[in-house]
Amino acid sequence: MNCGAHDILARVFGYDAFRGEQQTIIGHVAAGGDALVLMPTGGGKSLCYQIPALMRPGTAIVVSPLIALMHDQVSALREAGVAAGYLNSSLDLESARATERAMRAGDLDLLYVAPERLMTPRFLDSLDHLRDTERLALFAIDEAHCVSQWGHDFRPEYLQLSILPERYPAIPRVALTATADRQTRDEIIQRLHLGTARCFISSFDRPNIHYTIVEKADPRRQLLNFIRDEIHSRFSRAAGIVYCLSRRKAEETAAWLQEHGIAALPYHAGLPTDIRAKHQGRFLREDGLVMVATVAFGMGIDKPDVRFVAHLDLPRSIENYYQETGRAGRDSLPAWAWMTWSAGDVVQQRRMIDSGEGEAGMDYETYRRLARNRLDALVGLAETTACRRRQLLAYLGEETAAPCGNCDNCLDPPKTWDATEAARKALSCVYRTGQRYGAGHLIDVLRGELTDKVQNKGHEVLSTFGIGNDLDEKHWRMVFRQLVAHDFVCVDHERYNALALTDAARPLLRGETGLLVRLPSEKLRRSKRQRKGFARGIPGGVPATLFERLRAWRAETAQTRNVPAYVIFHDATLRGIAVNRPTTLEDLREITGIGEHKLETYGGEILEIVAACG
Repeated sequence: MNCGAHDILARVFGYDAFRGEQQTIIGHVAAGGDALVLMPTGGGKSLCYQIPALMRPGTAIVVSPLIALMHDQVSALREAGVAAGYLNSSLDLESARATERAMRAGDLDLLYVAPERLMTPRFLDSLDHLRDTERLALFAIDEAHCVSQWGHDFRPEYLQLSILPERYPAIPRVALTATADRQTRDEIIQRLHLGTARCFISSFDRPNIHYTIVEKADPRRQLLNFIRDEIHSRFSRAAGIVYCLSRRKAEETAAWLQEHGIAALPYHAGLPTDIRAKHQGRFLREDGLVMVATVAFGMGIDKPDVRFVAHLDLPRSIENYYQETGRAGRDSLPAWAWMTWSAGDVVQQRRMIDSGEGEAGMDYETYRRLARNRLDALVGLAETTACRRRQLLAYLGEETAAPCGNCDNCLDPPKTWDATEAARKALSCVYRTGQRYGAGHLIDVLRGELTDKVQNKGHEVLSTFGIGNDLDEKHWRMVFRQLVAHDFVCVDHERYNALALTDAARPLLRGETGLLVRLPSEKLRRSKRQRKGFARGIPGGVPATLFERLRAWRAETAQTRNVPAYVIFHDATLRGIAVNRPTTLEDLREITGIGEHKLETYGGEILEIVAACG
């Protein structure tokens, strides 16, 4: 299909304009150039290799790490009228051989393949055949951050992809990812031999995502209130992902949500393979399900209508937080990223870092330092009283001029307290008592409480005894939580959670720095500003009857064709139909997301539904 980029964009995919640097990237790759593309989830990365694949002669090979992602993307391409296939372990021998024959015959525009399959002698021979007959269009390496040994998405097989420029030097390569800080970016370039590739870095901003971070009180109840008050009040059926640190917590939280009327499923690596596949399949194909999962779930999930991502525990880093929250709102409609956290989460993450074995090719101390720095940056995001989006983007290397107006701090500015004096008293008390006691005992000393333990230890004679009686226990516990979170004190778990000073405490004790903390927010308040422009169940106040009828038709059609509903049409496309109420195929052609093949396949049915809801 040797056509122009704009023609393919409109005729095949149903869009009338490129976004950001898409057009430049497509032109560069189509002309034979190598590229590294960093683009946020939902930013349109796939088109950056799919359109060049259709512009160049032959078959494009797309390296993808996950079976589910391959299946869904190939289904979506076929729905758009593109000749696409995949090779992975889910295919039986006959189906795999048929796909291989189609590839060698040049009948496929795109072929998705797992990295371990690509490296087999049989597949490399087929690639050699395509190259020798000038029918090898390009290589696209999706989820390229899997080559980084730093992240939890590391795939050892990706390291072998360095063979491609050696064996096929004339074939363009494009590596794509939504997750790449400077260190990961450099690692991708080095390990995939992309030193001469052109690097395209799009804005990391996801303006449709509303960010909220709250301190833990009753996390499950807080989560339930968030889903009910912020999500279900706007959307009658909304898909979401809830991340938990442990497998047990994922299962228990899913069960608890089910008991409270939320359709929820658990997902973690400890579940049987068939159960994981079943739950993932249901999440992709059904509306309104909530997946409660560990980080084993998520990468490659191409579901565009996830309305929220919630974290019940602190992620490992800002990169992880950005990647995981980025799975919400890929359709560019409003979405929510909500997290609850505590100082205990920070302590647990630091324990995991300190007890870890590091990463391959990195000495332990370097690993520990980098991991703690990344965690500290995330704690800073949780603690900030300024615009969260600005701080998140600044960490990712992108400066913004003004607050976003779409995070909790912008919509409801937090109250703050200068806790410098209280913090210095607390640190002095930690030191005077020998750095051997937990927060409860230290608070008794600071408040001048003559408990048996205080008297048995002789701590009533210390200079810090009673110097903090102006604060109640609640405020002192908040002070100690902040000292732990900011790493002014560390927790010794082998000594019954005793607190000890860190090197970072010295400037605070000497008065060279201060401590400003945010006060816990009051009960979640509904903001009229947030709610403006929403009607229950439909983004943007779309007529309810027609929109819901279109969704029902889409669900039936998807079930018949055994594909996820969003492969048929995104919610944004259904929204466009409901708002514009087309009466002819020409009217329908103007709706974003409807290409020629879908117009021919579904146009008549859609017009009948619109007419019936007249």
